[in-house]
Amino acid sequence: MALTNTAGGPDRPASTTASQLRQGLSQRQLNMIALGGVIGAGLFVGSGVVIQATGPAAFLTYAVCGVLVILVMRMLGEMATANPSTGSFADYAAKALGGWAGFSVGWLYWYFWVIVVGFEAVAGGKVLAYWFDAPLWLLSLFLMVLMTATNLSSVTSFGEFEFWFAGIKVATIMIFLGVGTAFVLGFLPGHDLNFANLSAHGGLFPKGVGAVFAAIVVVIFSMVGAEVVTIAAAESRDPLRAIQRATNSVVARIAIFFVGSVFLLVVILPWDAVELGDSPYVAAFKHMGLAGADQIMNAVVLTAVLSCLNSGLYTASRMLFVLADRREAPARLVRVSRRGVPHIAIMCSSAVGFGCVVMAWLAPATVFLFLLNSSGAVILFVYLLIALSQLVLRRRTPAARLQVKMRFFPVLSILTVAGIFAVLVQMAFDHTARTQLWLSLLSWAVVVAVYFVTKVATRPRPARN
Repeated sequence: MALTNTAGGPDRPASTTASQLRQGLSQRQLNMIALGGVIGAGLFVGSGVVIQATGPAAFLTYAVCGVLVILVMRMLGEMATANPSTGSFADYAAKALGGWAGFSVGWLYWYFWVIVVGFEAVAGGKVLAYWFDAPLWLLSLFLMVLMTATNLSSVTSFGEFEFWFAGIKVATIMIFLGVGTAFVLGFLPGHDLNFANLSAHGGLFPKGVGAVFAAIVVVIFSMVGAEVVTIAAAESRDPLRAIQRATNSVVARIAIFFVGSVFLLVVILPWDAVELGDSPYVAAFKHMGLAGADQIMNAVVLTAVLSCLNSGLYTASRMLFVLADRREAPARLVRVSRRGVPHIAIMCSSAVGFGCVVMAWLAPATVFLFLLNSSGAVILFVYLLIALSQLVLRRRTPAARLQVKMRFFPVLSILTVAGIFAVLVQMAFDHTARTQLWLSLLSWAVVVAVYFVTKVATRPRPARN
């Protein structure tokens, strides 16, 4: 069965070049991508930063961010089930808000993920250095080559790698949830029912209620990736079913994996005992008496990094493919290999990742830091355009095609837009995030400027008499 990309942009008819993509993702692979794809190093390691910043109330920060992500996923699920397509974000934004919005979403989302690919390669190299005595740049390049080869092989290879990566992450969290629940309820030998850490050491809000909302800036980025399944679903045999299942299960995934596990962390450990830079999950496992927790969790963190690198390269290449299909990127990028993958788009996205690794080695405090900061708030701009697109497209879509609906429309949709704006305003007043916001706005301004410049440059000129 061929996949037809129905997105043609506002100014031209739909093309069928996307029909060359091979539908090689199975429902088993998509289910696991949806289940574990959002779990990354941001949870396993970054949760310690959030706990230090908020105290035991850290789980409330994850809950607030989780609600925002769930609402965005619901909006995206509504649009994707009505019109599933690879690179759907760009398609929907263009149809709802105009060509500039589709161009912005496509290029900003691509930019975000290629920077993530480079960052995760460097992070993975640091994890490998735990076991191997080799230069960081060499270990990072090895991971980049490995994941690039995986994506070039076939979409099935990507899906199989992601299936096992996600499976390991999910299994780790489930084990932690099981052992942690038994520990705090006093079911383990030598331990009694104890929730004292929620109120000891300064109470539930030792740094004030405001700290719960201030930490949203950190947490929101650890949940990025839930939307990737809507892109991957377009390369499956049953896109509609995959998107529906992913959208309907996102509430349970965030409630259990993020809110549930962080709640257990702050119950098991005193919040002020969590060391910055270390995984609080390692500390919790050690506290519960699990030997070798550092070795096990280091391997799990490496798995999470590889998963993010793998899916980031996949997502970036598909978005670049769609941009080329929409004639908003070089036409050559729309070509696919005999295996049905957009190999040129993969190589171009990978090349930027390689460049980031080189910059992390040569200029970590200047160029690499600039790249990270200039992409920091980009995903929030993408989410904002997704939310605005749903507000417009909902009114244009026949009721029969709305198999997944954003409930209480338009109230929840408007609240979602307001919530994203609130996070951006919070970044503007947060000295640690302010630079990311302004540089990310600069990135968006450059993308919009490029769109209008290219529109003017390619506009047909009137014939001379």
